[in-house]
Amino acid sequence: MSIIPLIMAIVPSLVLVALFMRFDRSRPEPKGEILRAFMLGVFATFPALVLELIADNFFSPWFSNPFYLAILEAFVIAALSEEWIKLMVVRYFLYRRSHFDEVMDGIVYTVAAGLGFACLENIIYVASGGITVALTRAFTAVPLHAVCSALLGYALGMARFAPTADEEQRLITGGLFLAVFIHGIYNFLLFMVPLWGAFSALGVFPVLIIAARMVRDRLRRAQMLDRRRRH
Repeated sequence: MSIIPLIMAIVPSLVLVALFMRFDRSRPEPKGEILRAFMLGVFATFPALVLELIADNFFSPWFSNPFYLAILEAFVIAALSEEWIKLMVVRYFLYRRSHFDEVMDGIVYTVAAGLGFACLENIIYVASGGITVALTRAFTAVPLHAVCSALLGYALGMARFAPTADEEQRLITGGLFLAVFIHGIYNFLLFMVPLWGAFSALGVFPVLIIAARMVRDRLRRAQMLDRRRRH
């Protein structure tokens, strides 16, 4: 892969990480911790790919109907595997660290990890697809990982300060379900292109817009809750 497609594969993730960091300006996280989260996300790509391959080989032979197979691949094999791996990265490597002391931190760290994942995934796709794939994914797949990670991260941020272990688990499970649901719908629309045509792919943009609005609301709520906790 030449240098230009490589740069185009990497830059969208870095730009979105920087964008989300701007929402945390009142008490910014150490850049080293953000880099740590990002790199953990990069390395998490490998177990996610292995998990998806195992799930695909195990479940796919049971589904001959292309519609149901698309649902399986979109929601379970791809979305659940990837969002669960992101959750594990933050839950076990970042969640209990001293710097994770605000609701907003859940969003920032999970987005950094999710975009680290998206960065390497993007490089893999762009290596075979070139500049066209890089441009397409810069406005679709990479933002998808950002918004799904932000929704999951908000749930983790809320869970970090939950009053009980049951409430903590409920918040985390709900955040994972929401991230998988949005990610799964996005995947499903793309996987159905062979059956429904190119119009199906256009459906990903309303999904991204709705998810982005949900993230915007959660960013505002996180800022408000963190201000209350500080004062």
